[in-house]
Amino acid sequence: MSNGSTVTEFLLLGFSDVRELQVLQFVVFLVMYLTTLVGNLLIISAIVLNHHLHTPMYFFLANLSILDLCSVSVTIPKSMVNSLLDTRSISYLACVAQVFLFVIFTSTDFALLTIMAYDRHVAICHPLHYERVMNRRACVHMAISAWITTAIYSAIHTGYTFRLPFCHSNVIDQFFCDIPQLLKLACSSSYRSEIGVIGFGVLLYLTCFLFIIVSYVQIFRAVLRIPSEQGRHKAFSTCLPHLAVVSLLLCTGSFAYLKPPSSSPSALDLVLGVLYAVAPPMMNPVIYSLRNKELKAALKKLFMGRLFSKN
Repeated sequence: MSNGSTVTEFLLLGFSDVRELQVLQFVVFLVMYLTTLVGNLLIISAIVLNHHLHTPMYFFLANLSILDLCSVSVTIPKSMVNSLLDTRSISYLACVAQVFLFVIFTSTDFALLTIMAYDRHVAICHPLHYERVMNRRACVHMAISAWITTAIYSAIHTGYTFRLPFCHSNVIDQFFCDIPQLLKLACSSSYRSEIGVIGFGVLLYLTCFLFIIVSYVQIFRAVLRIPSEQGRHKAFSTCLPHLAVVSLLLCTGSFAYLKPPSSSPSALDLVLGVLYAVAPPMMNPVIYSLRNKELKAALKKLFMGRLFSKN
């Protein structure tokens, strides 16, 4: 192919060409997808229906669950359909939409995690000013700002990616349209501008990561000064899940994007794709509900209420 205008569809890399393994992939992805949907819907329902959880921390957690639902709905269903129908194709416009939406949801996810670090910092280090700083209006403005900023960034990122001429092939070595794999298809002399956009994105992510690290250094210093052991335990129980989610998303995403591209299809690329596109949305509800007594109580109340209403 001489340029991008001749591309009408891309071919996504499958996990196997053996029919039985394709069906197994469909079943595994279906289980992962349903687990993610159920887990995040339970978190959202518990927060919405329990008035005690109408606080800034849980407001952002509900937003995070919505983003996780949207993120897996962008990548997994198309791969499931392809494996079930024994096909690999995805149209050019569908690939553009997949890249645009995936970048929005993952970028907003990380932006909200940064805001949640700030929320925990104010709650633990400046508790007397918490109600004034993290009021409802401020929380809504921060969430909207995160969505708008990442939407603009995603539009620029997607635009620069698909304006490149694809000279090598139309086979994407991943089960969804992923920017690092798309760049492998571009002419070697034409993606400098996109590398600049990626560099700008990496800079933004590093800035957010440094902000999170600084916030948690101050949080842990403040927690260690709390005289009550129960108070320290409560503070750690709200902070450690958030830190675990940040680490999971950042480690898997960074390794997938910064890993040197391979010249041939690699099973490692597929595994990395699952780890950073599917694993974090699936694991987030588990991580947040393990050590959070308030959330576990709300989920228990939700289940008990449903059970008694049926009886």
